[in-house]
Amino acid sequence: MKKYTYIPHTEEDIKEMLATIGVKSVDDLFVDVPKTISPESLKIPESKDELTVRSIVEGLARKNRFLNEMRVFTGAGIYYRYIPSVVYHMASKPNFVTAYTPYQAEVSQGTLQALFEYQTMISELTGMEVTNASMYDGASALAEAMLMAVRVSKKKKVLMASNIHPEYVRTTKTYVTPQDIEVVMVDYDKETGQIDLEDLKRKLDDTVGGVAVQYPNFFGVVEDLKAIKEILPEKTMFVVAADPIALAILEPPGKFGADIVVGEGQALGSFPSLGGPGFGFFSTNMKHVRMMPGRLIGQTKDVEGRTGYVMILQTREQHIRRSKATSNICSNHAHNAVMAAIYMSTMGKEGIVEIARRSANTAHYLAKALEDKGFNLTFKGPFLFEFVFDAGDGYEKKWKEMVDKGILGPLPMERFFEDMKGKALAATTEMVKKEDIDALLEAIA
Repeated sequence: MKKYTYIPHTEEDIKEMLATIGVKSVDDLFVDVPKTISPESLKIPESKDELTVRSIVEGLARKNRFLNEMRVFTGAGIYYRYIPSVVYHMASKPNFVTAYTPYQAEVSQGTLQALFEYQTMISELTGMEVTNASMYDGASALAEAMLMAVRVSKKKKVLMASNIHPEYVRTTKTYVTPQDIEVVMVDYDKETGQIDLEDLKRKLDDTVGGVAVQYPNFFGVVEDLKAIKEILPEKTMFVVAADPIALAILEPPGKFGADIVVGEGQALGSFPSLGGPGFGFFSTNMKHVRMMPGRLIGQTKDVEGRTGYVMILQTREQHIRRSKATSNICSNHAHNAVMAAIYMSTMGKEGIVEIARRSANTAHYLAKALEDKGFNLTFKGPFLFEFVFDAGDGYEKKWKEMVDKGILGPLPMERFFEDMKGKALAATTEMVKKEDIDALLEAIA
């Protein structure tokens, strides 16, 4: 038993527990696990000195593709944007580096204040009254929003636009299906790329607790939130998954009567390493605040009248009765939310508007250039940073070949929608230059 020294029990304790469950040793607990891995099969080499190991690891690292050395036209929810040097410099302070919302206010004032400012800035972007201290990512934020819509409305059916990011849809279904919540998909208009309002009308009834759309949607098309809101019954929760950079130049969903606004915050200062990490933002109105998942940071004063920051709402099952908990948000990527606060403070209102406009202008320039080359746009709806176009047969192969030319090209859509073979989703940010577009056009022609 000596090899299990990490178990905090005496020998007698262990013998008694094993006897209770009818096994003779701790090893017997693992007899059902197939012995598919052995020390010999792993082929682990002999240990080497640090200098040699460093050389080997750096050699492996050089095989990776680094986005800063590529021309990037891939988006679909994760974006390659410029991050001012001060963001990582500030966020690397030891007292900031944690994925958790801090519990000990007396030693966490810096993090708590940063998250308080983050909540304020996200609320301004979304046009909502209150924002929590972040979620795991955009997909889980939307899933939690649909759960909240059911809690508020007390109706166990929700509608989701089929032009929402497919990964967001799958995550939502994973969350809600075990709770006997029915998810009904609403078609999109094949001409505009926007939600089909007539199909939405047909599927709305008294049993629907919430309706979710994306703004802009997965195709990059901007939805008409005003028209959608006008269709919804008064007690049906209106949920919008939004791009935070797009909200710098679009009317915020709160202006159109959205009840919950969520989204992926990676574009606010987090590098898109293998698709993340990022964080989810979650905003709602004050009347629904106690139904909101996660935690909320507030500003207060201590007994000596000094301003301080504390967690004022924690609706986790660890803090309140399990039956009344709204979620179990633990490692809520709070560090990425702190980075977002630093990023938004650094860029300022004018800076975020500027990069949004540059991204949109570049996307429209690219779209026109592709059309001039004979690549037609798939949808006629208005778009900002992304759009779908007909890339032709065999594009998947061509897309892979472009990587060898230093181009991370528009994403093949058949990976997400089986009926979109030969179509691609192009995205641009402020990082895309004219020579990048020229290189793409040459590679894709």
